[in-house]
Amino acid sequence: MQQTSLPFDNLLLSGLGATEWQRCQPHLERVELTRNQSLHEAGETPSHAYFPTSALISMMHLTETGACVESAVVGNDGMLGVGVLLGGGFTSSGAVVQLAGDAYRMPAATLREEFSRGGPLMGILLRYTQSLLTQASQRAVCMRHHSVSQQVAFTLLQHLDRIAGDDLVMTQEVIAQRLGVRREGVTHCAHHFQKLGLIRYARGHITVLDRPGLEGHACECYGLLRDEQSRLLPETHRHDAVLMVA
Repeated sequence: MQQTSLPFDNLLLSGLGATEWQRCQPHLERVELTRNQSLHEAGETPSHAYFPTSALISMMHLTETGACVESAVVGNDGMLGVGVLLGGGFTSSGAVVQLAGDAYRMPAATLREEFSRGGPLMGILLRYTQSLLTQASQRAVCMRHHSVSQQVAFTLLQHLDRIAGDDLVMTQEVIAQRLGVRREGVTHCAHHFQKLGLIRYARGHITVLDRPGLEGHACECYGLLRDEQSRLLPETHRHDAVLMVA
């Protein structure tokens, strides 16, 4: 049985100082997210911001023909809902739960109020917004210039970084859909990676067996995003959160 996660399992919440945490904690509600659950559609104004702790959320863009592409992923490193802070109203992308798990949500109005204080929370969320924009732009470069094999390795690693453990629940069809490529190309990559002993794939479950080896097959986009995230996102204050939760 999966253990219930706590707010400080999210990197942004764990980066809050004691004062900000005391103000935010009463407004955080733990929610269990299910796979393929839609949190909002494109064109909607989100009512809440979500801080995943064990869930993984895909930000999806849909075309008029029905095709969709993943522009970014949000896991325990961040927050779904930066749009509610920037004053743009509705969002241009949808949000779908890719991996079931926990998240803590906060009413959008409450988050905007805390953000407007201009304190440490504002700084953390602005840096995360920069990180998220970098992720989206780098993924666009990757999809245009790198091979399917490199994109698949990059995608697996990027998703793995935002969850606990080495297992991903992703079918080949879902990966192809997220990347906007043919399923046959993803199938070939999965078989190749499995033959090399990098992953184990069975019935939509992918276990990464050799992470350094998989990193060797990814393009430079993965390293660039990882370094940028390390530069921008906060050091955790887990000890503060533990004391307050206790």
